[in-house]
Amino acid sequence: MRQLTPLDAQFLHAESATTAVHVAGVAVLDPSGAPDGRITRESLIGLLRERIHLAPALRLRLVSVPFGLDHPYWTEDPAFDVARHVHETTLPMPGDESQLAEAVARLHERRLDRRHPLWEMHLIQGLTGGRAALYAKVHHCAIDGVSGAETLAALLDLTPEPRTVEPPQEEARTTAPGLVTMLAGAVTRSATHPLRALRSLGRAVADLDAIPVAATLPGARLLAATTRVIRGETKTLPALPSLAAPRTPFNGPISAGRRFSYGSVPLADIRRVARTFGMSVNDVVMALCSSALRSWLKERGALPDRPLIAAVPVSVRTRDRAGVTVGNQISAMVAPMPTDVADPLERLRTAGAVMRTAKRRFAGSPSAWPSELTSMVPAPVTALATPALFRLAALGAPPVNLIVSNVPGPQFPLYLCGARLLGYYPMSVLSDATGGLSITCFSYDGSLDFGLVACPERVEDVWRLMGHLQEAMDELLELAGPAPAPAPAARPERAATGGPVEPSPV
Repeated sequence: MRQLTPLDAQFLHAESATTAVHVAGVAVLDPSGAPDGRITRESLIGLLRERIHLAPALRLRLVSVPFGLDHPYWTEDPAFDVARHVHETTLPMPGDESQLAEAVARLHERRLDRRHPLWEMHLIQGLTGGRAALYAKVHHCAIDGVSGAETLAALLDLTPEPRTVEPPQEEARTTAPGLVTMLAGAVTRSATHPLRALRSLGRAVADLDAIPVAATLPGARLLAATTRVIRGETKTLPALPSLAAPRTPFNGPISAGRRFSYGSVPLADIRRVARTFGMSVNDVVMALCSSALRSWLKERGALPDRPLIAAVPVSVRTRDRAGVTVGNQISAMVAPMPTDVADPLERLRTAGAVMRTAKRRFAGSPSAWPSELTSMVPAPVTALATPALFRLAALGAPPVNLIVSNVPGPQFPLYLCGARLLGYYPMSVLSDATGGLSITCFSYDGSLDFGLVACPERVEDVWRLMGHLQEAMDELLELAGPAPAPAPAARPERAATGGPVEPSPV
């Protein structure tokens, strides 16, 4: 018996007419090494049928508790059919990057059918150069970024020849309880909820200075520090900078439409900048994003005079739960982005300093405030109030300006049905509360692959923003100075890629 956690349920109930809450990504594939030189829907379905037992989240569907009295349960779908979830389409000529991005954006807009397991795959043929693409999405109530990467890894191989996978062993099936057991559990949890909510409140108050909006309230830092002392926490934590998010074009009510752009920068370039300035790869990614956002906002006369505020998802899975592949084990660091700093070198160093402070604070007191806040709300209220609260957040002061996420991946080539994976461009969620833009990146085989998702009412030219990211990389490389003489390499790095990019205004 497996029930959604309060955080999982929050992701489920955050969906509305304008918000689809799924984790997704686009894999660009070279099928020249596959059988017959192409990847087909039939071969993909066959692979999934052989390995579906390695990805439990893909076999489960939701069962709701009557009247929404408790969070839903997961159960094995007795009518599960892989073929129902796998689709195929072909791009019109010429099949370029902008056409792929447009097709993917339309798929990303659509919510998943809750009558079935919450995932879809779309094989997209006709990409230039004989390539193909695979767009896959899974509901965020079922997976987070790390478990999503693990789910994808179950389908991939180290060579064009698919590996042999052991057949599934007999194991206990995940089933939802009966109606009487559901209702009894709902009554019990409703009776004990006040006590659990009080415990969660105490833990959340200890993190009050790290929670969006709450951190800006008068006395938030003092109250948080006092609560930590009362709870017996003796570590002195670094003070966080102001987390007051300015109003930007990214923030406000979003529409149901989506736009997508993607591209890559060489991971070796990111690492060279990181080594030169004594920073981490994550720090450089935040500096890159800060520079790109600054350029985009400045072009439109909408650059705030204080930093943008980003939510940065962080995995909090512990070693004993490392194999759990259903549900979310994430928190978030909330950090300023130095978009208000004009000098590129100072902006880079400020981004590094801000992220080091945020990481020290998180390491000293691993914050689980998203889980604690959602645990404080009774299940029936969560289902009814979440969409309204998110829309209300969009009308007031924004909690954050956007989400920036960086997921580490393997640095060697992978294959799907014999087709080589050339790049993987992740896609995240947009909501009224978190803004009409998300930037997600995934490191793979020598490149850092960016996926940008935007609401067209908020960001009308998402390709231009991708162009600014690549310009920001050039700027950082210039700051880092000449590259050292290259050592002999076993394979070349992938070149920077992307779709249509407008020239920079003079």
